[in-house]
Amino acid sequence: MESLFELGDGGNQGGARTPVPPSEQPLAVRLRPTSLEDFVGQSHLLGPHSALRTAIEEGRPHSMILYGPPGSGKTTLARIVAASSNAAFEELSAVQAGRAEVRAIMERAAHRRTSTGEPTIFFLDEIHRFNKAQQDALLPAVEEGLVTLIGATTENPYFEVNSALLSRTRIYELEPLGAEEIEHLLRRALEGGECGGVEVPGDVLEFLAMRAAGDARTALSALELACATARTADPPVTAIGIEQAEDALQRRAVRYDKAGDQHYDYISAWIKATRGSDPDASLYYLVVMLESGEDPRFIARRMIVLASEDVGNADPHALPLAVAAAQAVEHVGMPECRYALAQAAIYLSLAPKSNAAMRGLSAATAHVREHGAAIPPAALRSAAYPGAVQLGRGLDYDYPHDRPGHVSPQELLPDEVAGERFFRPDEAEPASRARLAEIRRLRGRPDDGSQTPGA
Repeated sequence: MESLFELGDGGNQGGARTPVPPSEQPLAVRLRPTSLEDFVGQSHLLGPHSALRTAIEEGRPHSMILYGPPGSGKTTLARIVAASSNAAFEELSAVQAGRAEVRAIMERAAHRRTSTGEPTIFFLDEIHRFNKAQQDALLPAVEEGLVTLIGATTENPYFEVNSALLSRTRIYELEPLGAEEIEHLLRRALEGGECGGVEVPGDVLEFLAMRAAGDARTALSALELACATARTADPPVTAIGIEQAEDALQRRAVRYDKAGDQHYDYISAWIKATRGSDPDASLYYLVVMLESGEDPRFIARRMIVLASEDVGNADPHALPLAVAAAQAVEHVGMPECRYALAQAAIYLSLAPKSNAAMRGLSAATAHVREHGAAIPPAALRSAAYPGAVQLGRGLDYDYPHDRPGHVSPQELLPDEVAGERFFRPDEAEPASRARLAEIRRLRGRPDDGSQTPGA
C-alpha cells in the first residue's frame, strides 16, 4: 500500500501533505489514531459486527460518505479505513480542488489497476463544496469500482450531494464527541508528555472537554496553546488554571455542576422564568445550561412537561412545539439543535399560561388515593367478549352521536363519584370554559360556577 502521509511520485499525490516534521505538527495531528483500537467515539457506527467495523477489519472498504460536525473523526476514520485495506490513498479537499485534480486522480487509479491491480481509495473532504457537474464527474469511477470514494461533509448529504452519487454510497452519520470522550483524549495527550511537564489539573481538562462542543480538535488545540503559553511565560507557569484555559479556548468558564446543585438550580430557574413569561430570563438560563455542557435532551424533556403543566389548553400548540423541539434535538444534535430549543423557550415564555390540566390531574389523583377506584357504571363497561351481555355489560349505553350536539345526559362517573368536579378551566382558557358550560347545559347538569378556580 502506498504511504498515507509521505510525499512521493505515487499515491496521495492528489492530496500530498506538506513536509512538516512530526514534532512541529499540531497536537491534534500528532495524536491522530491509526487504528480502531485507538479511535474514540462513534460506538453506534463501530460496534461489534457493524457494517463499517466489519469492512475495516476485513480490509474490504466500500464507498461511503461520513457526515458529522467538525472534530468528530471523519478524516481520522477515512485514514483508518484506507490503512486497513491494501489500497493506494488519494486525498483532496473540495474547497481547493476541481475537475482537473479529480481527473488526475482517476488517471493514476486507472494506471494502478492496469499495471499492478492495486485499488485506490479516494478521500474527498468537504464533498458538499463540489457542484453538480463536479459530483457527476465522480459517478463513472465510483459506479465501475475504479475508486472507493470516501466523502466527508459537515452538511446534510441528502441536501448537498447528488442523489445519483448518494445511491452509490453508504451514509454514516458521526455524532459530536461527548465530554467524557474528549477528556479521555486530553488525558492521553498528557500521558504522552505533550505538555512538556506543565501540570494540567482535572478541572481544567473537564472545562476544555465540556466547552469544546463535541469537537476534539478544538479541545486539543486549546490544550496545546495553553501549555505552550505557560512554557514561554516569564516567569514560566508550572500549572495551567481555568484562566489560562479560558484564554486558550476563548470561551469563558461557566460555574455549573451537572451532577450537583447547579444542575437542578438552573433548570428550576429556567422553568420558573418561562412560567413567569419572561423570554429574556428563559433564554439566559437556557444558554447557561447549554454552554456548560448540559444534555440538551434533559432540557427538551422539561420543555415538554412545562408545555402541559403550565400552558396546557390555554395554547394547545405549545405541547406539539415542545415535542418537535425534542425531536430536533435527537435528529440534529448539538450545536444546531440550540435554535430549536431557543424557539421553544421563547414560544413557551410568551404563551398564555394555565395549570388547569395539572390541577385537574392532582384533584382526580387525590380523590382516587383517598377513596379508591370506584367501578365504572355497567353501561360503560366493556361488552366485547362472550357473556358480557349476560353480565349486563354495556347495556343501556346512551350513544352520544345519536343525541343533539353529540352530547348524552347519561351519568359517566361511578355513583360514588357523581357530581365531583376535577377540571376547572381558568380565565386563560375561555374556549374551554365556554365549551364546558355548553356541555353541562346539554347534559342537564347545573352550571354552578365550579369551572372557575376556587369555586
